Amino acid sequence: MSYEKLRLDWQLCFPLYACSKELIKKYKPFLDPLEITYTEYITFMVLWEKDNISIKELGQRLFLDSGTLTPLLKKMEKQGFVTRNRSSKDERTVYINLTQKGIEMQDKAMHIPEQMGSCLPISLEEAAILHDILHKFLDNINK
Repeated sequence: MSYEKLRLDWQLCFPLYACSKELIKKYKPFLDPLEITYTEYITFMVLWEKDNISIKELGQRLFLDSGTLTPLLKKMEKQGFVTRNRSSKDERTVYINLTQKGIEMQDKAMHIPEQMGSCLPISLEEAAILHDILHKFLDNINK
């Protein structure tokens, strides 16, 4: 019996996990001056695209469950970035809205994608290919 398939180097999940972890660490010097975490940053990105979004839809977009989102959104609300409002039609549904402070954070974050691009050890063309492959993977992983 060969255990070759159990080698770490053969696993797709490991390089994805390790790269994700290392890439998120690269964001830290750019996010620290804004006093936000990576998870808050990606939450902001969704809200800048579509404000007044339900927690359920936000979770689907970010691949995060409510157990992760609820404390995150409570923290962001306490920081003055968002408000949480229950739907008048269905009290189980909570919508997230940016405050003026949350909207203004977008101007402060404008430089981050360019700064991150300069940190990547691959070309722009390779990054675009990887981006497309990963989105294809995400779009189909739960089908």
